[in-house]
Amino acid sequence: MYLIVDIGNTRAKVIVVDGRSIVYDMAVEQLSRASVADVVDKYQDISHAIVSTTRGNGEEVKALLQELVESVLLFTPATTPVPIANAYHTPQTLGADRLAAAVGAWAMFPDSDIMVVDFGTAITIDYVVGGTYLGGNISPGVTTRFRALADYTACLPLCEPTDELLEYGRTTREAIEQGVMRGVEHEIRGYVEAFSKENGKKRIIFTGGDAKYFVKRIKNTIFADCEPIIMGLTAILEYNAKRY
Repeated sequence: MYLIVDIGNTRAKVIVVDGRSIVYDMAVEQLSRASVADVVDKYQDISHAIVSTTRGNGEEVKALLQELVESVLLFTPATTPVPIANAYHTPQTLGADRLAAAVGAWAMFPDSDIMVVDFGTAITIDYVVGGTYLGGNISPGVTTRFRALADYTACLPLCEPTDELLEYGRTTREAIEQGVMRGVEHEIRGYVEAFSKENGKKRIIFTGGDAKYFVKRIKNTIFADCEPIIMGLTAILEYNAKRY
């Protein structure tokens, strides 16, 4: 069994993986030793752990886990070996979540060329072609766009994601909701269409908290929730466990 600690921009996930199956999944705003110790006590077959973070406190979390688990790996894209080639020019600035999602998508579909779209605080679009991570693009996420309109204008209200699909917004709230949602939809649809033209054997994976709104709008996509990142961290942990 493996312990996966994935610390994102807004919350931390503590996940136990048995083989390729997630058997435990907990999300917290702030990670504590007590909460992790409870998980380790419950799943005493945990032999290895991996830490991935976008907040910069990875060494502290690694030290915490080393008190509880025999072997702990801190995943950093610049230094941690991964089972795919990495063509990114500045791995020291590459988000761990982006590379982990790319590895996870490749582990799920090793014979395909892959585009991973992660709908989080930022929207990231990343590519794995021929078993090589090529990089990708970053733009503001859905909630970030709503907040920007509310924060940087005098009169516009703060709105939230919606499933409603309207041709025209007939109130200011509807106009903001449709403007953001349809703007993201058309943005991602453009990426999907371009990738589809260039790659015949393709997989397009949507993940992240807001992915559910767009998998319904854009055809020929796979909604994988958090699986690419978790499967990627698992694959990276297994790859490094075999190396040493």
